[in-house]
Amino acid sequence: MNRTLITGGLVITAAEETHADVLIEDGRIVAMASTGTQQWTAERVIDATGKYVIPGGVDAHTHLDFPFGGTFSSDTFETGTRAAAWGGTTTLIDFAVQSRGKSLRAGLDTWHAKSDAQCAIDYGFHMILSDVNESTLREMDGLVAEGVSSFKLFTAYPGVFYSDDGQILRAMQRAADNGGLIMMHAENGIAIDVLVQQALERGQTAPRYHGEVRRALLEAEATHRTIQLARVAGSPLYVVHVAAQEAVAELTAARDMGLPVFGETCPQYLYLSTDNLAEPDFEGAKYVCSTPLRPREHQAALWRALRTNDLQVVSTDHCPFCFAGQKELGRDDFSKIPNGLPGVENRMDLLHQAVVDGHISRRRWIEIACAGPARMFGLYGKKGTIAPGADADVVIYDPTAEQVMSAATHHMNVDYSAYEGKRVTGQVETVLSRGELVIDQRKFTGHAGHGQYMPRATCQYLQ
Repeated sequence: MNRTLITGGLVITAAEETHADVLIEDGRIVAMASTGTQQWTAERVIDATGKYVIPGGVDAHTHLDFPFGGTFSSDTFETGTRAAAWGGTTTLIDFAVQSRGKSLRAGLDTWHAKSDAQCAIDYGFHMILSDVNESTLREMDGLVAEGVSSFKLFTAYPGVFYSDDGQILRAMQRAADNGGLIMMHAENGIAIDVLVQQALERGQTAPRYHGEVRRALLEAEATHRTIQLARVAGSPLYVVHVAAQEAVAELTAARDMGLPVFGETCPQYLYLSTDNLAEPDFEGAKYVCSTPLRPREHQAALWRALRTNDLQVVSTDHCPFCFAGQKELGRDDFSKIPNGLPGVENRMDLLHQAVVDGHISRRRWIEIACAGPARMFGLYGKKGTIAPGADADVVIYDPTAEQVMSAATHHMNVDYSAYEGKRVTGQVETVLSRGELVIDQRKFTGHAGHGQYMPRATCQYLQ
């Protein structure tokens, strides 16, 4: 019998907070009871007095070993999942990519090969649809049946990932029939390409122009358009990395009508802004991501939408590129800067800081970082909560520890931090993944290959 007992901590889930002991056996949570009321015995006892006991984080949007702009994101499945564990995330869902002219199956097989026996924590896959046609539409049904139940399309990146309205509609119609969830990168890529070309012709090549050409209104327009397409198809819709207050307004209006429309934002949109993109000496390149960072005044709308549940999830869109040799590819042309930021290690701490700052409650922290993404993508009950029967993905979190975020101390395989020098209160102390210690008192004790691939059910908000 392999038993672990966590005693004395404040157990926080999306539903409640209670001082409780948690008994773990063979990788699952088997019992909970008010602190000290049960005389359980265990081979390992973890004293969580004065600490929070929270579910492991679920990051539903990462890009590990991801091809973009002639290079690959700098975290592999081994380094990225290890960094996630350091940050209190015990499950991530990455994006497998269908190459144009190839099958969905070939793309999924490629991502299984990249990740197999590499991951320190559990993981699943979404599928990026790059080429919507009769064959790939048929393949969607089989993928849903085997646990790849969400599909990402783009109104951005013409010539790479872009799908036109007809292709999007057809994919949505298929998802309406097979129970899949369509995820949308909502920016008007056709219009953005015009603005990019015009900016470059004016000699506007610096990183700040990445944000200026990717207008907030073009995010809002694409959000509105794909909501209407989803209505026509009778399909649910999940809009990824929402950054602009005008896009939030489109989601809020749709949800006020009772439509099955959902949205995520990311820590970078809550904490960073176009001020970072405008940093001198090409430093702004570190903050180039899409959707882009917005002016600081957009942040209030994002925080409000997280409180009112018009945004349900905070993911990272972790897609790191080193400043040296990767971001520098666009030194003379902002459109050649690889799009993406590192953040998988920082999310749980940044959202705890939001609790400290009064933006959200402790239970809402767990809802948007653990339970919400688990429900959205068919993992809840197993992941995202602390309850008998759930996987023993548990984090002992010190709410009073202070830390300074820095590339010198983070574990992501990237040469800068998007939050360099930021002081936050709260830090992960110990992490269990399916009952195994992955982080033990701020020491990494996990290993590549512990993480298991997880087939997923369909969206649990729609069941």
